[in-house]
Amino acid sequence: MPQEMRAEVLVVGSGPVGMTLAMDLASRGVDVVVAERRAPGEPPNVKCNHVSARSMEVFRRLGVATAVRDAGLPADFPNDCAYRTTATGLELSRIPIPCRRDRYTATGGPDTWWPTPEPPHRINQTFLEPVLFAHMAATPGIRVLNRVVVEEFAEDAEGVRATLAGAEDGDCFTVHCRYIVGCDGGRSTVRRGMGAKLEGTPVVQRVQSTFIRAPDLIERIGEPAWMLLSLNPRRCGTVVAIDGREEWLVHNHLHEHETEFDTVDRDWAIRTILGVGPDFRYEVISQEDWVGRRLVADRFRQGRAFLCGDAAHLWIPYAGYGMNAGIADAVNLAWQLAAVLRGWAGEAMLDAYEAERRPITEQVSRFAMGHALAMMRQRGGVPANIEDPGPEGDAARARLGQEAYDLNVQQYCCGGLNFGYFYPQSPVIAHDGAEPPPYTMADFTPSTVPGCRTPHLWLADGRSLLDAMGPGYTLLRLDPALDASGLEAAAARAGMPLRVLDLDPAAARAAGYDHALVLSRPDWHVAWRGNAPPADPSALVDRLRGAAPAARRLAA
Repeated sequence: MPQEMRAEVLVVGSGPVGMTLAMDLASRGVDVVVAERRAPGEPPNVKCNHVSARSMEVFRRLGVATAVRDAGLPADFPNDCAYRTTATGLELSRIPIPCRRDRYTATGGPDTWWPTPEPPHRINQTFLEPVLFAHMAATPGIRVLNRVVVEEFAEDAEGVRATLAGAEDGDCFTVHCRYIVGCDGGRSTVRRGMGAKLEGTPVVQRVQSTFIRAPDLIERIGEPAWMLLSLNPRRCGTVVAIDGREEWLVHNHLHEHETEFDTVDRDWAIRTILGVGPDFRYEVISQEDWVGRRLVADRFRQGRAFLCGDAAHLWIPYAGYGMNAGIADAVNLAWQLAAVLRGWAGEAMLDAYEAERRPITEQVSRFAMGHALAMMRQRGGVPANIEDPGPEGDAARARLGQEAYDLNVQQYCCGGLNFGYFYPQSPVIAHDGAEPPPYTMADFTPSTVPGCRTPHLWLADGRSLLDAMGPGYTLLRLDPALDASGLEAAAARAGMPLRVLDLDPAAARAAGYDHALVLSRPDWHVAWRGNAPPADPSALVDRLRGAAPAARRLAA
């Protein structure tokens, strides 16, 4: 390693969040160094199993969505969630989710209505990370340093001076950068260096997780599913198909009174969840005992240091939103950092990151914790006769199956978490006093209220709106007679990237557009709307880029 390196942004950690941040920054012309303690190609833990629709939209923009979609489970493997007495036992209910072969064409069921060109994708992190890493490594403007750790960092006159050390030889070197971003997980070095603390609920649930190889299981489970959830009075748990053939992840959800992991026999729990006897053979690939939490950092920024992903928030992984919320953090921060580094936004722009992302993190983490508690209550109330033959057993299974379906279709088909959230407290959005529509984990209403996600629609030429919008701001115009030249000129004077895109008014109004002009940000959230061009376009542009007097006072 050289004794000194320079970069505009130092990204610490190359999990999915760090890699997305680096690729997004590089796509905007930012020079990035990524520091990762693992060796190149070293596999991650078997953790996240779901890439949300919003994350897939990001991957589409970065040019890696197709490669991600082509990885993971076999193309025809059902992505369903099945509820059974055991993984090999009686089926109670099933949430149908299209396999990736049918993901773009399937109709009917609760998971085919997605208002986006990129619906969710079920893929384990062990398959996802190599795809992202290969794409990142081939992206110009990114330098990846493997087997290094960040020892410390401090701000100086030029920006940030970070001291890194080789994980094997201990040799130290320096990286000078304008900004540093911690994407380095729950034990974040960057968070500690910032003096930030995690706050919230330290224990929601304890889980024994075991990654196993069991080639004979696929034949025993009958109709396969991406996720099999076992509900019986002896032991409840979850079995996730990793490769669709022989690799499985088994989660043993401990009861509330089971506060010590080693008091629960792991082998007994696995066999009880699977519904197999002592003759069934499996191989343990890896195992982990972990605690589901709801913790959020008390700040996401300290000067030139920022936090994304697990470094900023940890919560029990219901709705699959740990990694995906981190990717949303990265996307939010990337365009704001690029705007400041390219000189068209003021430093006040960076205040928007915490103002926007921290409230959403609090809200979504409470969604996840509430859902976890509801599932814990459901597991604790499994009827004793759930496996009994006859009418009473049938009735108990039908009742529990419907309850499981109604509760969990919200997290596995979670359109609200993908598209419903908004940024009401942002200093770089021109709020107009309108209330954004409420949303739940599952449901939302498309809206152009400033701060909401820009509603998606398909254009007359067959393109997705997402593919037609530029990397900067896009003024969506329903009436081509409206003169946008004043706004275009104001943006050009400030160096703020802006393009105008005319929409078919009937199609746009059907998609939720109720104003003639809607200005969409680089992260596809509404920044401003109106039925006429802004009276003072320069003032609007200054507001959006953190250069308005109010924004400057906030930064000071």
